[in-house]
Amino acid sequence: MDNVRNVVIIGSGCAGHTAALYTARANLKPLILEGHEPGGQLSLTTLVENFPGFPEGVQGPELIENMRKQAGRFGAQYQLGHVAKVDLGSRPFSIHLGKEVIHARSLIVASGASARWLGLPSEQALIGHGVSSCATCDGFFFSGKEIVVIGGGDSAMEEATFLTRFATKVTLIHRREEFRASKIMLERAQHHDKIHFLTNTVVEEVQDVAQKEVTGLRLRDLKTNKAWDFPTSAMFLGIGHIPNAKMFQGQLETDQDGYLVTSSNVFTKVAGVYACGDVQDRRYRQAITAAGTGCMAALEAEKFLEEQEG
Repeated sequence: MDNVRNVVIIGSGCAGHTAALYTARANLKPLILEGHEPGGQLSLTTLVENFPGFPEGVQGPELIENMRKQAGRFGAQYQLGHVAKVDLGSRPFSIHLGKEVIHARSLIVASGASARWLGLPSEQALIGHGVSSCATCDGFFFSGKEIVVIGGGDSAMEEATFLTRFATKVTLIHRREEFRASKIMLERAQHHDKIHFLTNTVVEEVQDVAQKEVTGLRLRDLKTNKAWDFPTSAMFLGIGHIPNAKMFQGQLETDQDGYLVTSSNVFTKVAGVYACGDVQDRRYRQAITAAGTGCMAALEAEKFLEEQEG
């Protein structure tokens, strides 16, 4: 078969770019498929202060672009395209981008996870300007402020509890009366003097798009139908993430929420297929951990290809 790639990498966030850098430096000429969200979640982040080597911090899109340039310098090739399906049942593997089919001897899945959003236009317009899905990334910027967390599960309780380190008050808004959170997580949040609860309440609008920063929320009580404005400096989404792994359904093992299951950090059940970053990491979800597993996946792919040739 002609034109078979040594390595194809699906995804262009921290994990994908790091895997690209390592495989390119190994002269494997990787092809990186950028996906429907080029740059991953960092492309939606403003200032990143917790990535080593940047004492003054770095803008998320700038960090991603530098990673891309660094991998490209060693011969990594990038291609825009959304993977519709893959065939891991025969070798070389087949990756389908619409009508185009790409073949690969090894595959690194770095397709990430997408945060669940409320879907409001005002919310989308203010991502990175007071709207965030990552408390550990952005909580520090709201030290001494009053902020809001949306959700009713463990993610929301964890975000709210973490954010009390910085905020003077955290209001947790949930559309229902009952919570999905585990008893221990819920009780920890309920007993914290900085955390307040608004139940049976939904967000109708995030203010203020014109000012390009969050100044408040338009809320509605689902029981009384009363609407009111609620001042706040930030809105954190704690309603979970969706791993971008649907194209592997039935071919790679996933957990109950759709995250790819790996052993020894990056190994899938298919030899020559590795998963790294947020598509398999539901615990840490940090740029630096994604980069670390991207490195691991690249080294394992290189070793796998060497063994195949031997």
